Amino acid sequence: MEESLVPLVPMSHTAHIRSHRKPRRNASSIAMRAGVAGGVLSTVAVAGASTSAFAAEPVTQTLELPTLTADLATQAAQSADATQAMAADYQLQAERETAAEQAAKQAEKDLVKAKKEEARKKAAAEAERKAEAERAARDSERTTLTTNSSTTTTTTTAPATGSVGTVIGFLKAQLGDAYVMGATGPNAWDCSSLVQAAFKQVGVDLPRVSQDQSMQGTEVSLSNLQVGDILYWGAKGSAYHVGVYIGDGQYLDAANPSKGVVIQDLSGYPATGAVRVL
Repeated sequence: MEESLVPLVPMSHTAHIRSHRKPRRNASSIAMRAGVAGGVLSTVAVAGASTSAFAAEPVTQTLELPTLTADLATQAAQSADATQAMAADYQLQAERETAAEQAAKQAEKDLVKAKKEEARKKAAAEAERKAEAERAARDSERTTLTTNSSTTTTTTTAPATGSVGTVIGFLKAQLGDAYVMGATGPNAWDCSSLVQAAFKQVGVDLPRVSQDQSMQGTEVSLSNLQVGDILYWGAKGSAYHVGVYIGDGQYLDAANPSKGVVIQDLSGYPATGAVRVL
C-alpha cells in the first residue's frame, strides 16, 4: 500500500503564537465591509450634496433679508409718522376747543362786568342827581335863613340874640351834610370845623381844633346852658369832640361818618363841659 505524501508548507517562525496569526477573511466579511464602505461613501456623498444645497440656500436668504427688513422699517416709520400726525391733530383740536371755551367764559365775564359797570354808572349818576337837588335845596334854605337872620339882626334890640340866631341858622342849614375828618365845608365837615364856621358868621374867630375850642370864652355849668354855648367832650384843653347847644336839651354837631351833621339829645350823650363865647 502506497503511502500518501503530505506536502509540507513552511510556516513562519511566529506562526505558533496565536496573536501573530492573521485572521482569515471570508467572503461575507469582505462583502459586509464593502457594503459599509459603500454606505459611508453614499452618506458622505449625500451629506456633501445636502451641504452644498444648504450652503447655497443661506446665500439667497441673506440677499433677501435686508430688503424685507428695509420694507418693514419703512412701514414702521410711516406708521409712526401717521400716528404722530394724528396725535398732533388731536392735540391741536383739543387746544382749539380749550381756547374757544376760555374765550366764551371770558366773554361772559366781560359781559357781566360791563353790566355791573353800567349799573354802577347809573347808580352814581342818580346819586349825583339827588345830591345836586339836595345841595340846591340847602342853598335855597341858607339864602332864606341868611335873609331872615339879617332882618332879625337889623330889627332886634338885643344884638347878642341876633348873633346867636345867625349861628344857629347857619348850623341848621348844614343838616344832612357829610362828616369827613379834616373837611371844612361847604358840604362836608368835621366837628370843630363846623363850629368854627358857624361862629365865623358873627365875627368870632375860633381855633380850628376841638382841644383849643374847649379853652375859649367863659366856662359855664351844664345846668345853666344857653342857646349858642359850645359843648365839649373830654377834658378841658384835650377835648375830642365839640357841638353847639340849640335849646330844649338838644345840640347840633357833625357827629361821625355814619350820621353826618345831625341834631341829638344831650341826655343820650352828655357833654363833659361847656364854654360861652357870645
